[in-house]
Amino acid sequence: MMSNHHGKEFLGFIATGPPIAMSERFWLYLAAPKPKVDDLGRPVEAPYGLRKIEAVLVNAGFNPAIIDPDHLDKHVDSAKIVMIGHHDYFAYGPPSSEWWSLTGLEPINRRSFIRLMESPAIRRAKKNGAKIIVGGPAAWQWLYETEFVEKWGVDTIVEGEGERVVVKLVEKALRGEPLPRYVYVGVDNAPGVNEIPVIKGASVNGLVEIMRGCPRGCKFCSVTLRPLRFIPLEKILAEVEVNLRAGVKSTILHSEDVLLYYADGVKPRPDPLIKLHKEVLERIGPDGSFAWSHASLAAIKYAEENYRLISKLMHEYILSEHRKFIGVEVGIETGSPNLARKIMVAKSAPYPPEEWPSIVEDAFRIMHENKIIPAATVILGIPEETPDDVVKTIELIDRLKPYRSIIVPMFFVPMGVLKNNNKWFLRDQLKPEHIEAMKKMYEHTIYWAEDIMKVYMDSPLYLPVKALLKYFLWYVKYKVNKYMVKLEEIVKK
Repeated sequence: MMSNHHGKEFLGFIATGPPIAMSERFWLYLAAPKPKVDDLGRPVEAPYGLRKIEAVLVNAGFNPAIIDPDHLDKHVDSAKIVMIGHHDYFAYGPPSSEWWSLTGLEPINRRSFIRLMESPAIRRAKKNGAKIIVGGPAAWQWLYETEFVEKWGVDTIVEGEGERVVVKLVEKALRGEPLPRYVYVGVDNAPGVNEIPVIKGASVNGLVEIMRGCPRGCKFCSVTLRPLRFIPLEKILAEVEVNLRAGVKSTILHSEDVLLYYADGVKPRPDPLIKLHKEVLERIGPDGSFAWSHASLAAIKYAEENYRLISKLMHEYILSEHRKFIGVEVGIETGSPNLARKIMVAKSAPYPPEEWPSIVEDAFRIMHENKIIPAATVILGIPEETPDDVVKTIELIDRLKPYRSIIVPMFFVPMGVLKNNNKWFLRDQLKPEHIEAMKKMYEHTIYWAEDIMKVYMDSPLYLPVKALLKYFLWYVKYKVNKYMVKLEEIVKK
């Protein structure tokens, strides 16, 4: 989580899996190289969520420090509180859980986190009386690992946005008062825009948040449980400047749907988006790398077909001699209109869910024509899914073959409104249709992977990483073919 993945966010997907075809050391070099740190072990770039909590505490008069886990031993004897954030503590989130289920091997993020918590530094901190507070997007996973809560002496688990609650927790801990074991931050206690601070230090790969929450209400997504808030442009630009001053010349605009920044409901509005891009890109210049974190396919289609907005943003503002493409994460989730209506009825809005497959196809064409490379997810095993739903997904993947993209299958994980479902989708629940869908997605991704690698790693500096990635892709192709045969045999039995 402290890594910048060689400045290439998509390599973070690989960091969620177990070492395949190489040692753990090389796997980590490939996907999660060590961060640059100062003499005290403070990283130049740190995960964005940690930067937000750091900023809240600094503004409240405390003296926190974000420390690379490899350097904790320098600080634990004086530390009063150890606060930990993580995107996927125990590898229960997608795509980690899928890697784990398919290969039977423990993903590296789980291995490395357990090593951290059982390290001499953490044990010494706890022995010295330090309080341990954990949070972040994967806080919910501690509820499945209660034995580790007791074993490691975790004092408080914070699930949800932490800006409004963290100061009181720190004050209680420093006064030696009892801490609540579990804190849930719901809609009623979410921080307002004025309570979300500007970061004090650089974020990994220049990530900058432009809005929180999502109006689409997909049942499988936890982000839809948060209220929608737009971050004012002056705060966004201030964070871009923080990154630039630290030498981070890249910017990733972050939200669940970048194109809905100050939108009219789910309809993108050109003026705020053009102003946002114009101001940000003027600051980072033509040589700084740039990306969107997430965008919805319906918004891409609507923006282009109504305003030619995607073409305008890309060709008038984003693309340059240095930036020949940009990347973004998108969610396909299913190719079935029937399933789309049941679990993500507003994901297609302002279009009806019955048009979902054509929306996906149109958006992929628009992105391909405008030099945007999507990393897309498809969820298998969603509650109420039928074999026919999966067949519809297979047919859609076939139609997406002409468009440069990565398409990643993910097994259903109970989150969002479906959090209490508890019906995890695992390998022993695979049907022939699931295996065929996975084969289609792997074939699609392998087909485009080398082309994408050339685009993103055209510098000679990336030659060692490119060599490892080429070997990895060859091995994955070989291994997937063998593994799919094995899965087909398992399903037949």
